[in-house]
Amino acid sequence: MRHNRYFEDKVQSLGFTDADGDATVGVIEPGEYAFGTSRQESISVVAGTLWYRVPGKPWLSAGPGEGFEVPAGVTFEVKAEGPAAYLCRYR
Repeated sequence: MRHNRYFEDKVQSLGFTDADGDATVGVIEPGEYAFGTSRQESISVVAGTLWYRVPGKPWLSAGPGEGFEVPAGVTFEVKAEGPAAYLCRYR
């Protein structure tokens, strides 16, 4: 298990590997953040609401039980108006 911290600890996650591959589960405090990807990411919102923007697309939102895909090799943006939790699967 790996503990990841970003943006002055405003985004934190625990990374793990299971039978489905590499993943992280994390919490995002209110704010706007940009992340780069090296692999395709499938992000599912567990709690709260995440606004997200991938290159070439408008801002969209995802709530609990909803998710979005981010291609490898891009920078994507997320923003949270309140605390949000997510599960990210790497492909």
